[in-house]
Amino acid sequence: MSDLTDISDRRIESTPGRPAHRDPNVLRWVGAYTASMVGDMVFFLALSWAAVQNGTPAQAGLVTAVSAVPRALLMLGGGVVADRLGPRRVVIGSDAVRCGAVLAVAAVLFAADPGLWLLALLALVFGTVDAVFLPAVGALPARITSKDQLARVQGLRGLAVRFAAVVGAPLGGLGVALGGAAAAFAFAGLLIAVSLPLLVSVRMRDLPADDAPTARGTTAWRDLVGGLRYVRRHRVLGPLMVTIALGDLGFVGPLNVGLTLLADERGWGASGMGWVLAGFGTGAGAAALLLTVRGRLPRAGCVAAGAIIPGAAAIAALAHAPGLPAAVGTALLIGLLTGLSGAMCGALLQTQSDPAYLGRVTAVGGIVSLGIAPLSMPLSAAAIGAWGTGPVFAVSAVVCGLGGVVALCAPGVRRAELPK
Repeated sequence: MSDLTDISDRRIESTPGRPAHRDPNVLRWVGAYTASMVGDMVFFLALSWAAVQNGTPAQAGLVTAVSAVPRALLMLGGGVVADRLGPRRVVIGSDAVRCGAVLAVAAVLFAADPGLWLLALLALVFGTVDAVFLPAVGALPARITSKDQLARVQGLRGLAVRFAAVVGAPLGGLGVALGGAAAAFAFAGLLIAVSLPLLVSVRMRDLPADDAPTARGTTAWRDLVGGLRYVRRHRVLGPLMVTIALGDLGFVGPLNVGLTLLADERGWGASGMGWVLAGFGTGAGAAALLLTVRGRLPRAGCVAAGAIIPGAAAIAALAHAPGLPAAVGTALLIGLLTGLSGAMCGALLQTQSDPAYLGRVTAVGGIVSLGIAPLSMPLSAAAIGAWGTGPVFAVSAVVCGLGGVVALCAPGVRRAELPK
């Protein structure tokens, strides 16, 4: 613990004028985050493969879903932990635990075949650790760069996520092909391990006096209640959470299970679905790159809301695309618009929140995105089975578009600007 305390106390003074994408301190954090995200992608592919090999499809589905339960139930508490202990200390500890757990399971799988129970236990550990890791990751950027660079950091983070999505699955498949699930787990653990020395080398900024960490005299429960009250009463964060919830509810179903069913219905096959997903990823990556290069877009709240509404219309149009090329182009537009709105919403969360509350603010956003939005997937699948893709995509677009309407109707969000 003393080592973690030492590294969490390393501070840097502000260096105004240095863009985040040229700041070595920020780039070390981005490198650590990217390595960790790629490791996550390899891990989940290895977990799915190992579960399918050791059980029925239903059992495999339960194993892969186990991690979502503690993540959703404990994330609000994880936000309190991140704010009380400091985000970097929590991120380093979380990555160390995840790395150790994955490498331990890889070693067991090399030596024996313990069955599904070990995989379920690993998924449970991973989900529990994620409950503190994700809020801490969201709170860390405000401690490593100045406020006017947080939007740019959000763009860098988006690029890291897209890179992990493109690279992680092939690397996981390569690991499975070379040495089965054990080799893939070992590869995932080593990738997560790469993040640790980079995180140790990241230096922290001193918070302003009015952004001081949570008072030590308060209890964790009071911190949790205080964080929820802070979000609810904030003129930007409160309505922005509603915007994010509606946007994700309308987006997750169609672009996950809905797209699979649409590709099957149209005869595009797995390769066609892959092309549509590639179009979406390209558009979202372009939005992240734009924010990384520009660093700031004027009238951020209006941009976020204005991108959500046409993005929602494009979701409805995807179900009526006359052919695969049109579907790919529509998906690219969806990725660009929803990627831009998502990046702007994330940047506003970062810049509008006091750093002392960022762990809890990120936790609330994570509950919305990871706890509530996935519920739309089984509902979308059942609805498509009953009414077809067109009506369900249209309803999803309306829900998503309502998020933009909420943002436009909330004066705080509509007038929100990113720092200059």
